[in-house]
Parts: sequence; C-alpha cells; structure tokens
Amino acid sequence: MNDDPPVILLIEDNPDHAEMIIRLLRRYHASARIEHLSDGEAALAYLFRRGKYSDPLEYPMPRLVLLDLRLPRVDGLDILKQIKRSEELCRIPVVILTTSEADGDIAGACGLCANSYLVKPMDLEAFARMIETMGQYWLVWNRH
Repeated sequence: MNDDPPVILLIEDNPDHAEMIIRLLRRYHASARIEHLSDGEAALAYLFRRGKYSDPLEYPMPRLVLLDLRLPRVDGLDILKQIKRSEELCRIPVVILTTSEADGDIAGACGLCANSYLVKPMDLEAFARMIETMGQYWLVWNRH
C-alpha cells in the first residue's frame, strides 16, 4: 500500500465553498493533500497531465475527485464524462458536491457513473458532518 498522503482534487469555482470544504477536509483528514482548481479547463489539464500539470511528482493523480457541476470553461458533467471514458482515470472515485437538487443533474451525473452525488447542506454543522463522513468513507474505509 502507498504511504503517500491521499490526494484530493477539489474542483469548485465558488471561493467561499472551496475555503469551507478545504478547512473541513483539513480538520477531519489532516494527512490528505488537497489540490484546488476553480475551473473545468484547469481540472482537465491537471487530470490529463497537460501544460503546467505535466509533472506527476508535483501534481500526482488524486485518490478522490470532488466535483462541482457549475464551473467556468468546462461544465462538471463534461469533466465527469471525460474522466469516466478515460482508461487511466475511470477508476478514480468522483463525488459530485453541488447545491443542485435538480432531477436532471442527478440523472446526468448518475448516467455518467458518478460514484456519489451529494447536495451541499445550508447548515454548517450538517455540512461539516457530511464532509467528515464522506472523507472517512472514501479515504479510510473504501478500498481502492
């Protein structure tokens, strides 16, 4: 088993949401390395090792992707589609972390094989519990 800290790729364009998620992940999963990107184009460059993200030592593959749906440049569902169609990336768990409860968004994400679809609670305490439990499941309990 790899002893390196797990890498979480957070793809979130809302700076307030990103800051809250990063703080909570650090509180509950301090050993994790968190890479934050705020647009879909940068996320795809990171995942497919293009441009400045080409060095795998500096930008290692994530063990978990937390993906918002509404992103600038490339939409979250388009990112999910490219991840799941890639032989190299398709095994990385992708958790949709969004404010959208729209049936179309849920169906679209499930149809593209998202590993989980979580709606961000408005209550801070509930949000903290969700991030703690989600991280525990994907980084500790789940075998990869």
